[in-house]
Amino acid sequence: MGPSWWQILIVLVLFVLLFGRGKISDLMGDVAKGIKSFKSGLADDDEKADAKVIDHETPAPKSRARAPRKQKSS
Repeated sequence: MGPSWWQILIVLVLFVLLFGRGKISDLMGDVAKGIKSFKSGLADDDEKADAKVIDHETPAPKSRARAPRKQKSS
């Protein structure tokens, strides 16, 4: 049998009393910053991977050296 609603409520009240509202909000702010940093890191990795795929799919243009033209004799 799992914990009842009263037990959960008591634990939450004790948690708020021990840590206070300020510490909890600071903790949640740090968690949010960590999640944003993680997501931006994933987006950067995806962009790098996409760039590598594009580089491999489209070959670099080859430079064509033209042979010197023959001059017409007058």
